Amino acid sequence: MIEKLKDYSSIMEIPVAWGEMDSFQHVNNVAYIRYLESARTNYFLELDYLDYMKEKGFGPILASISCKYKAPLTFPDTIYVGSKVYKMSDNTFWIKHAVFSKKLQKITTEGEGVIVSYDYNLNKKCPIPEIMRKKILEKENNNIELIV
Repeated sequence: MIEKLKDYSSIMEIPVAWGEMDSFQHVNNVAYIRYLESARTNYFLELDYLDYMKEKGFGPILASISCKYKAPLTFPDTIYVGSKVYKMSDNTFWIKHAVFSKKLQKITTEGEGVIVSYDYNLNKKCPIPEIMRKKILEKENNNIELIV
């Protein structure tokens, strides 16, 4: 395991593609949002959240995303994106991400997503399903700030 990602409950390996480079000779900012999206989706897959969504019609939807660039990535490289939920309310949870570069041996990017539980049948937010709430708490060893 990568020591700098030890606090993250989910880690996904992603190769940096040559086509993600831009004219400034580093990975374009849009690629980072895709990296976070892939890691977030991987987190949901680990919880079986997407299967639950298909079956029940309740699932996660991204409300906002932010990204802080600390060092540029370049091709070739392999990154590891750590993800963890650190805060949860009745219908929202916050997920942190850190991008670790194998080539640079450091965290190059930090990100955060705000996820809302969504009823896709009624097209409106809803409480996080209890089974998903329990799975998230278990995955994070109950180390989550709960907002009432």
